[in-house]
Amino acid sequence: MILGAVLLTCQMIFVRFVLNASTVWQTEIVVYLMVGATLLGLAFVQKHKGHVNVDLLPIWLNYRSARILAIFTGLTAITVTAVCLFYGFEFWHLVHKRGWTSDTVTAVPLWIPYLSLPIGLGLLLLQLIADWLETLLQQISKAGM
Repeated sequence: MILGAVLLTCQMIFVRFVLNASTVWQTEIVVYLMVGATLLGLAFVQKHKGHVNVDLLPIWLNYRSARILAIFTGLTAITVTAVCLFYGFEFWHLVHKRGWTSDTVTAVPLWIPYLSLPIGLGLLLLQLIADWLETLLQQISKAGM
């Protein structure tokens, strides 16, 4: 998706500055591709611990307190993501049911680019649950259970 957005951007630059012509549909598609790539990449970045985090507090805490904090923050992230997924799916479903299209020349059916919202958040939710379970199981194994 990102490669497609880059190629379309290069094509836009060529058309505008070399051919001295206007571009009509490319910007909209580039935005859809970049937003889609971002949402669909959330789970991958989470799996590889690539999201920005602040670890100042866990560094100052003892092991047990840091684990409790990790379990709590994991549950919080799962809850927030689940709520966003719920409303994101509801929004996507509304757009699909009503047949909304973009107000541009291309008239893209908006359910297509908006589909990345529930899919991306669903994948992120699954990865957050996996990370939380891993943290929880590490806690149990450290306790000798």
